[in-house]
Amino acid sequence: MAGRTLYQRIVDAHTVRPLGESGQVLLYVDRQVLNEYTSPQAFAALHAQNRQVWRPASTLAVIDHVNATTPIRNARTMVLHDADRARQVSTLADHCARHGIELFDMLDARQGIEHVVASEQGWVLPGMVMAAGDSHTTTHGAMGALGFGIGSSEIEHLLATQTLMYRPQKNLRVTVNGLLQPGMTAKDLVLSLIALIGADGAAGHVIEFTGEAIRAMGVEGRLTLCNMGVEAAARGAIVAPDDTLFEYLHGRPRVPQGAQWDAAVAHWRQMRSEDDALFDREVSLDACQITPRVTWGTSPDQGVPIDGVVPDPAHETDSQKRQGMQRALAYMDLKPGQGLQGLPISHAFIGSCTNSRIDDLRDAARLLKGRHVAQGVRALVVPGSSWVRAQAEAEGIARIFQEAGFEWRQAGCSMCVAMNEDHLNPGDRCASSTNRNFESRQGPGARTHLMSPAMVAAAAVTGMLTDVRALSAC
Repeated sequence: MAGRTLYQRIVDAHTVRPLGESGQVLLYVDRQVLNEYTSPQAFAALHAQNRQVWRPASTLAVIDHVNATTPIRNARTMVLHDADRARQVSTLADHCARHGIELFDMLDARQGIEHVVASEQGWVLPGMVMAAGDSHTTTHGAMGALGFGIGSSEIEHLLATQTLMYRPQKNLRVTVNGLLQPGMTAKDLVLSLIALIGADGAAGHVIEFTGEAIRAMGVEGRLTLCNMGVEAAARGAIVAPDDTLFEYLHGRPRVPQGAQWDAAVAHWRQMRSEDDALFDREVSLDACQITPRVTWGTSPDQGVPIDGVVPDPAHETDSQKRQGMQRALAYMDLKPGQGLQGLPISHAFIGSCTNSRIDDLRDAARLLKGRHVAQGVRALVVPGSSWVRAQAEAEGIARIFQEAGFEWRQAGCSMCVAMNEDHLNPGDRCASSTNRNFESRQGPGARTHLMSPAMVAAAAVTGMLTDVRALSAC
């Protein structure tokens, strides 16, 4: 009998029982995170059935989607004048108080984007199953865990039972050989992968990232990889725990301490795919060949190297894809064969659960030091959490951003999803470190180009899409 992959081993350890002939299992979930945007319906359904939250201590709630990110944060600036947004925030607070759920509200020093907060607090640990009402819950695979997004009805079931009906997925191993070249990032790598396999290329699968480049990568880079695994339709993405992860986790608030830590690490070291495990699919990339990436279209797989050109839909044999490319070009106001390098932008945004951690800000700050945002460009940086913000200020990174002409904001989802005041106007073109470039994602009629934080910084100071390597060499 073939060995088990890490993903299969986690599912096996959390399976309460099979669910008949359906192929599904009843899966135990260790922890979950709630936000103000996707939880109200779940609580309403829970209360309609007069049910309680079964394990409140397994739940953490945050405010992240709709809160203001104005540079000053206090009780006055956090008053939401939009009635719907204010109701979402107050409703979550009421539900947390009713059920004894811990809440990081807008003025909490630990507040931030759920997928940033969970890792920096040590809320998700190797071998766990983590679920949340947000598709980018795949992020937590970087912790050696299984994370996936769920809908509101599933959140209700999870709160009431701490279990979910779950269909086990196939296994896709992505091996990244060699090492990334200087200046290349996890964002460039994952955009390359998505362009290679397509926006539905990992549908029905959980990705395991492995290879020399992954082993050499820091945890925050791995978080970026796993975060964007869902942009290839993966149901999860995972990296086996190792010393790099243990060093990252050690001493964080929610991890075991003392002798319990030592015992936990000894157990976590055994958590990996067995040598004879069989994967349903295999994909390999050469890290040495990865170059700075930028998207041209309205799907994360519509991207090319920064020195590339917009592809011609006429060369696409699949009629559905061809129509999608044509629509994307019309929306983005681009032409086949057009070079992306030198394309003017109006906005630059660094933030989101993909690229708003301290390493991301350090990368951008290194390029920005001694430079200034180009005239006519509005540039914003929104740290992923209040902890990240405080660390950046302590290291002097915030000052570099401010001196360069960036707006230094408070933590939140911000312009990634445009549910607060941070949004683009029709026709605006943004260099963005976010995860999605869908039509109107950053505002109705707005045009988004995905790239790494350093690439965003390069675009901000030149006023156009720019190869970061040209500025890094200066």
